[in-house]
Amino acid sequence: MDDIPRDRLSGPLRRGAVKKHVAAIHVSGKLTLLQRKLSNVLLLNAYDTLTSQTRHQIDARTLCMMIGYNSNDMETLKASLRGLAETVAEWDMLDEEGRQEWGVSALLSYAKLKAGVCEYAYSPALAEKLHDPKVFALINLNIQRRFTSGHALALYENCYRFVRTGSTGWWSLDLFRRLMGVADSPYYESFKHLNAKVIKPAVAEVNKTSNIVVTPELRKMGRAVTDIRFRIAENPQLAILDLDDGEGIRNTPVYARLRALGVSDRLARQWVAEHGQDYVRQKLDYVAGQGAVKNPVGYLTKALKEDYGAAREVSPRNLPASFRARRLERIRDLAAARTPTQRDADKRLFLTRIEAGAAREDFERHGWMSALNAEAIAAFWEELSPGAFDGLSEA
Repeated sequence: MDDIPRDRLSGPLRRGAVKKHVAAIHVSGKLTLLQRKLSNVLLLNAYDTLTSQTRHQIDARTLCMMIGYNSNDMETLKASLRGLAETVAEWDMLDEEGRQEWGVSALLSYAKLKAGVCEYAYSPALAEKLHDPKVFALINLNIQRRFTSGHALALYENCYRFVRTGSTGWWSLDLFRRLMGVADSPYYESFKHLNAKVIKPAVAEVNKTSNIVVTPELRKMGRAVTDIRFRIAENPQLAILDLDDGEGIRNTPVYARLRALGVSDRLARQWVAEHGQDYVRQKLDYVAGQGAVKNPVGYLTKALKEDYGAAREVSPRNLPASFRARRLERIRDLAAARTPTQRDADKRLFLTRIEAGAAREDFERHGWMSALNAEAIAAFWEELSPGAFDGLSEA
């Protein structure tokens, strides 16, 4: 359970860097990879109302799909929720007045499944800690999805919240084993085994998979390792693992052609985001094939709007541009009406329906404006909001 990237996903999380001491709150590491992912999704879902509401709800089927469960596998979901209710979160920190505060709480105070809805709650004391960015942070679910190892995700969770300070500080090996969920295994009492089977593989996956790079440092007494800490830096290769913010579009050949034609930066990005690169490229080629044109930008505008050069028959992949535009506007309105956490959940849910490849990359780049997924996106929103497109004409 860690932090959501600064400029995306949830408005309430867009806060400036907190330079105060990052308080210590530790969650028992005895969680499976799926349980860790589940706890993060539940926290993200509840975050906006974490301290103002005592109970939180999420559609159970949506929850399963976001985590990677079979949507009908309620027994696995029950077992995972039971595990979270039996897991202890512990904190030991200084309060605002410099007084020591120690506390312990079950990670979930209760959870229940009824009528297809998962309802759950946190203890008031834990909710207060989880909601405070000085103490805890949420992780980006788009990053979480990439992890395949529970140890790696546990290491990421416990390191990312210290990214602003650049180091976790020293942990005793006993504490580190607890955080990794191996404290009860005699095998890992040997640092040689702990290093080979837990530390090195986890560090390698965090550095390859996430938006941070961690470097372990050891402290010894004689020849024996007694403590470990991790230096933390942003990963320049994966600093932004989220939907495109416009910079990606500016690096495409289609954007370059639009700008060379005289299209403004804002309009070029809007066209590519709304219509997709392939559609805009087709219209650029069409306009170029018409010879000398007095007003190429104006002509391209009409070509995009009226679908110049397209086959006349209407098919699911070749709807009139005016209809596509109205449908995109409706989708934008539907998405805008959702809460920040719902919007994030919607995107995560839709991603579970896309196979890896060009379609997935196009959605991660363009979101709901993805041209390669236009029909699947429309079907998704029709399923989510029946009758969402009533009144739109394809003529």
